[in-house]
Amino acid sequence: MRPARGVAVLGSTGSVGRNALDVIARFPDRFRVSALCAGKNAEELSAQARRFRPPVVCLSEERHGSRLGRLPRGTRVVFGEEGMSEVACSGETDIVLAAAAGVTSIRPVIAAARAGKRIALANKELLVMAGKFLVGAARAGGGGILPVDSEHSAVFQAIEGHRKQDISRIILTASGGPFRNRTFRQMRNATVGEALGHPTWRMGAKISVDSATLMNKGFEVIEAMWLFDLPPDRIDVLIHPQSIVHSMVEYRDGSLIAQLGVPDMRIPVGYALSYPERLPLELPRLLPHRMVSWVFEPPDRKSFPALALAYAAAEAGGTAPATLNAANEVAVAAFLAGRIRFTDIVRVAEALMAAWRRGGRPATLKDVLRADAEAREEATRIISRMRRPHKP
Repeated sequence: MRPARGVAVLGSTGSVGRNALDVIARFPDRFRVSALCAGKNAEELSAQARRFRPPVVCLSEERHGSRLGRLPRGTRVVFGEEGMSEVACSGETDIVLAAAAGVTSIRPVIAAARAGKRIALANKELLVMAGKFLVGAARAGGGGILPVDSEHSAVFQAIEGHRKQDISRIILTASGGPFRNRTFRQMRNATVGEALGHPTWRMGAKISVDSATLMNKGFEVIEAMWLFDLPPDRIDVLIHPQSIVHSMVEYRDGSLIAQLGVPDMRIPVGYALSYPERLPLELPRLLPHRMVSWVFEPPDRKSFPALALAYAAAEAGGTAPATLNAANEVAVAAFLAGRIRFTDIVRVAEALMAAWRRGGRPATLKDVLRADAEAREEATRIISRMRRPHKP
């Protein structure tokens, strides 16, 4: 019997991280927690540490360390990007579950990939911003990148055993979010509560808003480009509100292969951790005969211009995706804080993309991070000049 594989969970207190820990807890003979990393939620991180007893935990900032409270004997505490790099590259770690939000984990995850760790990737921003560097590091290290997004996991499963040259296109499915049947004008005064009301998935606030604008689906197009080495004109999006068909792959003979399942993140998480095996997960099963109808429809790009922006960034390449990601992240935070309207999120992103200076491919990761920082500053300036929405 082989020893349990060590998993470093980056972003352990978020929704994907909690699902990953649930899977790990179900299979203690297969997996052990080698490290837990969180942003600011020291209290939950401490509770997780007491349950899983990892050798080390990591917080984003040392000032939050005082809230950790009692930790198990032998558990060390590290901080920041340096601490995250340490746990991701540790000899105790075999798999890095990359679910930490934002850009803080870019260097640690790339370092782990270069060190030969398997990357179970849930943070799409890493490929959107720095796909060239992460994919290159994974190839050099040999550990590979296994997608955790349900859509990309579905594509990964649908292409297994097939030749890349036989693929005609990838079709990513999207639920359409809470505003699927609204026009852009009708979404103008959408509230935070409405935007967070995803009809099928339970996710964090940022990704829920991204799903409501369809920016999340646009980023998934860019992510799929890097994961499956296909140009954006061979990656399509279809709205599928039932969230049962997670994605499809069309082959040149006309065959269409899809992956189906109940909308539960533990399925793609478990597959990324256990690949090429499948875990015997005791979860609700899909019952196709009880489905009244499955709907597929093209997205309305006039109502959801974020999708077109992401395709444009994908075509432009260079630092355009990093610029779009940064603008969107700042704008979503402003919307959640009540400082701009829902439709202003896309307007901020449009302004940044219009001002984006076309250049060559980023030569280094520093180029990407510089573009990210500049875009965040400009997005903040644009938002500061916007009129605050009236509270009802």
